[in-house]
Amino acid sequence: MAGTGPLRFKTITEFHQYRGLPKPEHPLISVIDMSSVQQAPPHEANLVKDFYSVALKRNLNVRMKYGQQEYDFNEGIMFFMAPGQVFRIEVERDSPVQPSGWMLLVHPDFLWNTPLAKAIKQYEFFDYAVHEALFLSEKEETTITGIMQGIQQEYHSNIDQFSQNVIIAQLELLLTYSDRFYHRQFITRKISNHRILNRLEELLTDYFSGDELATKGLPTVQYISDALNVSPNYLSTLLKVLTGQSTQQHIHDKLIEKAKEKLSTTDLSVSEIAYELGFEHSQSFSKLFKNKTTLSPLDFRRSFN
Repeated sequence: MAGTGPLRFKTITEFHQYRGLPKPEHPLISVIDMSSVQQAPPHEANLVKDFYSVALKRNLNVRMKYGQQEYDFNEGIMFFMAPGQVFRIEVERDSPVQPSGWMLLVHPDFLWNTPLAKAIKQYEFFDYAVHEALFLSEKEETTITGIMQGIQQEYHSNIDQFSQNVIIAQLELLLTYSDRFYHRQFITRKISNHRILNRLEELLTDYFSGDELATKGLPTVQYISDALNVSPNYLSTLLKVLTGQSTQQHIHDKLIEKAKEKLSTTDLSVSEIAYELGFEHSQSFSKLFKNKTTLSPLDFRRSFN
């Protein structure tokens, strides 16, 4: 399959066929017991699904690639994919271990005309990279498994006027628990997360101390997240949990720190400082500075005289 485009699944039925599963009982939502799934076809594949995917997996026997990095998933982990995301699977051949866990597939049409159709886009973990998966405790895994089985049981029953509302409520509960567990992970995985914080501080210090500000302007959130090898949403949520501020706010804080240094220790004009800090217009710099400090750059400078 090298050199070809990704395998695209427009419907849940197509994905079931690809994985050798029976036709789904509901065309727009499906809960799959991974222990009943055949191993993926024996080749590497880039895949795209046009529906939401929430996977709770153990003993996957595959390596997944995101960018240039590879990750093994043989622990109990959970990850989320929004429609249209490309991911790559490489099967571990001849593995004696059968994968287990659950996969929930939800087509956007199932959410149509419900509050969750819009609200689901606010859950940033759907845009996290593969290596930013959620590692569950046994108790958390039991909670998530119970909700997935509840969804499956609901659409196995006779569909009536309440069925969709019940499943939507269960989906909302699953996403809320996932949000809670991610916040727990941000806090409990202190060593790796604080390492990211330290690297962020070093990265911003180097950037603001060099010549890149004047030539490239302020670093973007995408630039920072690429340099730290995390997705933009993951980084911002991590920083909000640990520091109360987003990535953009950290960038602005470093900018204001540098601006204060130049205003208090040099004779450069406000326009010259603005230019050195990557601003095309000094008015934009002055507005941001006042917004962050309640003082204009000139008033700040006068306070030192």
